This record gives sequence, C-alpha cells and structure tokens, in this order.
Amino acid sequence: MASSAADEEPQPGDLIEIFRPAYQHWALYLGDGYIINLTPVDESPAAAVSSVKSVFSRKAVVRMQLLKEVVGGDSYQINNKYDDNHTPLAVSEIIQRVQLLIGQEVCYDLLGSNCEHFVTLLRYGEAVSEQASRAIGAISLVTAAASAFSVLGLINTRSRNRPF
Repeated sequence: MASSAADEEPQPGDLIEIFRPAYQHWALYLGDGYIINLTPVDESPAAAVSSVKSVFSRKAVVRMQLLKEVVGGDSYQINNKYDDNHTPLAVSEIIQRVQLLIGQEVCYDLLGSNCEHFVTLLRYGEAVSEQASRAIGAISLVTAAASAFSVLGLINTRSRNRPF
C-alpha cells in the first residue's frame, strides 16, 4: 500500500508530492483523507490518476478527491519543502481559497502554471515550482548547446566550401 515516507498523517494545508512513473504530481491536503489537485479537463477523475496526458494538457479542472484514489498504486510524501523560504498562509485562509476553486477550469502550462505552482499558490500565496525551474534550465541548456553546434556547423561548412 502506498503511504508517506515517514508514515506521518498529513495535516490540512500540507503539500503532497505523488511520485508518478515519469514525473511528480502535486496536491494539497484538505483533511479527512481529501486533497485538492488539478486534473485534465477531458478525463474523468479516475482516468486522470496515472495519466501522462495531464502533463501535456492546456486546461485543467480543480478537483477535490480522496488522496488514496489519486495516489493509486504510486507512492507519495508530505513535502512542505518551501516552508524555509515562504511563510504558509493560515489553514483557514487556504481552505477558504480552495472552496472558491473546486470545479473551476484553469489554464495549465507545464512550465509556467502546473500542479506544483497551483498548490504552492494555495499554501503560500505565491506560485513556486522547482520541477518547472529544473525543466526550464534543462531546456535552456539544450537550446544553447544546439545553437552552439549550429554556429560551429556553419563555420565548418563555410570553410570547406571556400575555393582557396
């Protein structure tokens, strides 16, 4: 059975990191076994549990679901890793914000507005995603390398085509 790393019970307002095969999904614990999270618009809550499609979706729906149903056969942990740099809002304020969002359709962007951004915005009042920052860094590195190789390729091609 999937459980948190330390087998501690999540508390309302805790960030829950769910380990999917290719990525981490994030949710916010509400209490009584329920979480709030983002799921793709065109999928049922049950189908969205392990869907990689959720990573590439452009729209998402805010859903309140049972933690155990969302986790499925994957593992999870309580991960309030940003608490050292960001002050969590009062649980009552977090719950108040959540109640306004349940069932709403929101824009989703893997790098700019993903599930981690969503739950950190609820917990801290500021959207943060280390996962997205790492991805942006990797994309920038690949782009820079491709540009460098392209420039080197052009230089080499020109020198080979010279008649002298």
